[in-house]
Amino acid sequence: MENRLRVLRAEHRWTQADLAKALGVSRQTINAIEGGKYDPSLPLAFKIARVFSMKIEEIFDDGEKDNDA
Repeated sequence: MENRLRVLRAEHRWTQADLAKALGVSRQTINAIEGGKYDPSLPLAFKIARVFSMKIEEIFDDGEKDNDA
């Protein structure tokens, strides 16, 4: 799963540790998500979206095309 977490974090000038603290997870978890080695749980994905005031779909991309168009 692709994500924009590293870019969003950099735009806010947050370290991985800063974001981890805001989300209540470890810095290693943030590193793993950014590196594509770990997909966050749904509750964590919602928390991430809330921290950045965005929709989950604006941060994470599962690579599937939307067939509703």
